Amino acid sequence: MSMALRLPWPAPALLAWGGAWGLFALLLGAGVGVLPALATASVLGVGLSLLGQTWWRRLMIGAGFPLSLAVSGAATLPAWAWLVPLALLLLVYPINAWRDAPLFPTPAQALDSLPDHATLASGALVLDAGCGLGHGLTALRRAYPQVRLQGLEWSWPLRWLCALRCPWARVRQGDIWQADWSAYDLVYLFQRPESMGRAAEKARAELRAGAFLVSLEFEATTLQPTAQYRAPGGKMVWLYRAPLVTSSGA
Repeated sequence: MSMALRLPWPAPALLAWGGAWGLFALLLGAGVGVLPALATASVLGVGLSLLGQTWWRRLMIGAGFPLSLAVSGAATLPAWAWLVPLALLLLVYPINAWRDAPLFPTPAQALDSLPDHATLASGALVLDAGCGLGHGLTALRRAYPQVRLQGLEWSWPLRWLCALRCPWARVRQGDIWQADWSAYDLVYLFQRPESMGRAAEKARAELRAGAFLVSLEFEATTLQPTAQYRAPGGKMVWLYRAPLVTSSGA
């Protein structure tokens, strides 16, 4: 989210908390019950949590309103009602997603030079594995306007928002580690270092000859890259072409 990344901390948190409290008060004033008001305001808070740059900031933003409401004593609710905002957080940020990339947005121009290193034919099939809100898909479309783009995202709300932002791509909900990568001509990742070993093994097992694995910023240290370059903004782009070769240092 380019707008989000320009908001200095704690501005995103203050914006989300203030907005959630304002909506909560507005709904109560309009005669809406406390529980529906809590749920609606929590939806706003969790939605605005996407403004955070890290997992912990997103958690603070999304959980800030219900926690402050509980501490303030401004509303009397049954104990189970506090599970509503927790369920919303888990819907957007599933537990298994914490082991993967915490919604890293791909910079808009990061992949512009990718065709210089990985040539794809018209109609080639490209996957953004873990597409989040669609920043990677947008960057891939800039680089390869002639290919067929697909996105895979575990979180249902993020998948839905990504599909709205990227109607020219096929965006599905699913686990990138369970999906079959063998049909793709290029698989793009913006994960984190801890995930790259697993990605390398999956790519080695499933990518057909000639297909590319592309990683933004983080190297698959067990594989020998076929190319690498520094994108605008300083992030490294790592390319690996199947059949993948084990790195001499692995």
